[in-house]
Amino acid sequence: MPTGAKSFSVSGYGPDRAGMWHRITARDSVMRRLDWPLLLSSLMLSFIGALLVWSATRNRTELNQGDPYYFLFRHALNSGIGVALMIATVWLGHRTLRGAVPVLYGISVVLVLLVLTPLGATINGAHAWIVISGGFSLQPSEFVKITIILGMAMLLAARVDAGDHPYPDHRVVAKSLGLAAIPMAIVMLMPDLGSVMVMAVIVLGVLLASGASNRWVLGLLGAGVLGAVLVAVLGLLDEYQINRFAAFANPELDPAGVGYNTNQARIAIGSGGLLGTGLFKGSQTTGQFVPEQQTDFVFTVAGEELGFVGAGFILFLLGVVLWRACRIARETTELYGTIVAAGIIAWFAFQSFENIGMTLGIMPVAGLPLPFVSYGGSSMFAVWVAIGLLQSIRVQKPITA
Repeated sequence: MPTGAKSFSVSGYGPDRAGMWHRITARDSVMRRLDWPLLLSSLMLSFIGALLVWSATRNRTELNQGDPYYFLFRHALNSGIGVALMIATVWLGHRTLRGAVPVLYGISVVLVLLVLTPLGATINGAHAWIVISGGFSLQPSEFVKITIILGMAMLLAARVDAGDHPYPDHRVVAKSLGLAAIPMAIVMLMPDLGSVMVMAVIVLGVLLASGASNRWVLGLLGAGVLGAVLVAVLGLLDEYQINRFAAFANPELDPAGVGYNTNQARIAIGSGGLLGTGLFKGSQTTGQFVPEQQTDFVFTVAGEELGFVGAGFILFLLGVVLWRACRIARETTELYGTIVAAGIIAWFAFQSFENIGMTLGIMPVAGLPLPFVSYGGSSMFAVWVAIGLLQSIRVQKPITA
């Protein structure tokens, strides 16, 4: 065949299309190296969340502006943007983002500081939001979780990945804790106690994965207990936060007041039985008895309308996400990737446990969304970026022969 002549495969595909198909299906292609159980479980959680949010809001005319599909569309839009952010994160790569950590950290600190200015807004008792035009709002503390993970991982893994030291020394650990303490202190001033609790668990998970001395871990646990006592003694909590802990300690204290949310949530979940009442057929959900059912208490919709089986399936999917994240953390060959994955595991595990636990009455109400399922743009964007980081760690892992 003459030089430069084009050849076509028997199937009729030209060389460009055949080459593209090979790049997609090759053993070292990004598509083949993605963690598909992780991706599909996350997508399914977002899809189930859309149905639950739709069921909780389709009759709430005071919220949906007269459009029963209002929250369904916005939840789907948030999920779509989240997936796009995941793709962008995989494309950039966690190693590229490692170099951008100082910029990302600075932006996140500025954003949480803006919440404390007149630009900040109070929603559901927490002054933790920045209201944007068009009815959209931003919760910067969700993105702080990511920057804390990336920032601490960058510091703790630098000398270890370079081969200069087998584990992080005390000065590096102290610097990483200082990096996390600054945005956590700002978020505490809002006050957003729920987000601070998640960040504290993230810090603990990151330290455990980094190989830092156990003295730091034990010291942090002791400092956490001392800090909780001081917060209570000095009266740093707002009244609504104190009421939440009081209702958790004694659900019968004020069943029509501070204990109302938890009591109604348990009634909704208990009425679902094994198979549930059926989607859109829950009396508690249709009757609008559970407050904030599309956000913090979205699990009650699953318990009532999908029953034990449906709620258990959500737990199963969350378990798959955590299992695949643990596998990624274990298999990566760089400490930086291990730490990032461990921070995400701690984040997802604790936030899921806290959210579901507060609907069952075994944890205090802390205003935390259920990852992928609850309605909320900031939370959805943050968890999908986290999935992108996990996928990037998986994709960039060296292939063994």
